[in-house]
Amino acid sequence: MKLIYARSVTTRVTIHEVAAAAGVSVSTVSKVMNGRYGIAPRTVDRVQAVVRELGYESSLGARSIRSQRSGVIGVLVPEIEPFSAEVLKGVSQVLHDTAYDLLAYSGSRQRGSEGWERRSLNRLSGSMIDGAILVTPTVVNVGVDIPVVAVDPHTGPADLPTVESDSFAGAREAVRYLIDLGHERIGYVSGRADLRSSAAREAGYRKALADAGIRPDPRLIVEGQYEDRIVRRVARALLQHSDRPTAVFAANDVSALAVIDTAVEMGLDVPRDLSVIGFDDIPEASRSLTRLTTVRQQIQRVGAEATRMLLTLLEGQEPRATHIRLPTRLVPRATTARVHAGVATD
Repeated sequence: MKLIYARSVTTRVTIHEVAAAAGVSVSTVSKVMNGRYGIAPRTVDRVQAVVRELGYESSLGARSIRSQRSGVIGVLVPEIEPFSAEVLKGVSQVLHDTAYDLLAYSGSRQRGSEGWERRSLNRLSGSMIDGAILVTPTVVNVGVDIPVVAVDPHTGPADLPTVESDSFAGAREAVRYLIDLGHERIGYVSGRADLRSSAAREAGYRKALADAGIRPDPRLIVEGQYEDRIVRRVARALLQHSDRPTAVFAANDVSALAVIDTAVEMGLDVPRDLSVIGFDDIPEASRSLTRLTTVRQQIQRVGAEATRMLLTLLEGQEPRATHIRLPTRLVPRATTARVHAGVATD
């Protein structure tokens, strides 16, 4: 398996370069590549030698023309960040023993533009990729003729097979843990409002509070959108309240780490003055100076399950399940503690 990283423009050897190197016309190269008759054997040998030397044999477009299949799985992500990187590892593990290559395609220039997946799939499908995995897509109704699987899908009506983690149960467990530590003023830093997982995590947060008889305080719920700059701004405002929270649950680890950085900059001690829990358990969560308490989802397994589902679809078969929800579990570490006696609570 080859791993190919690409952005919106993919540089590769062209048929014109092959023709120039072989000293023949473009049409001659095309005839050789498609096995047509009428070309002298010596010319065929020369063109094929150049093709091998320049790597045109592995050109996705040329391969597709010859076989109607590219042999490539596309993974489309808004950007290469910790979550999507772990998903890609899971995809790569499954594809390692197959004939498929992996194309990691980032649409980061269009981040925040709803429907960028449709435009990207229209460019790639039919010639460059045989199937696609969409990671945290902004839409799920993509309208292409290749098999597509969504990871951590959008909140809208879905016509795609999906793989996700149990965000509701994970969030509820995290907030229950904080409540068991004596916290009642628990803040929540949300993620992207368009993702089903983000809505489920807020629902789990609210359910845990309700189960404990704690009324949610709207002032403690802020929108971080999984953006470091935004999280730091809303976290600072949240922690400046005279009746600030004694604990914060963030919708992902990147946001939780940003909350911790902001708290430390403000002179607060984590976890003495503020307990913090994240969600995901990305590698950075256990490598940070203050090891992060978090909800672990099996991110690589998410990528692996999505890949197995896609391979089944590419074989023309129906997968055993078209919606997979994987379990999560709380991983207590160093960023949570019992409410300190000196911290005021209502």
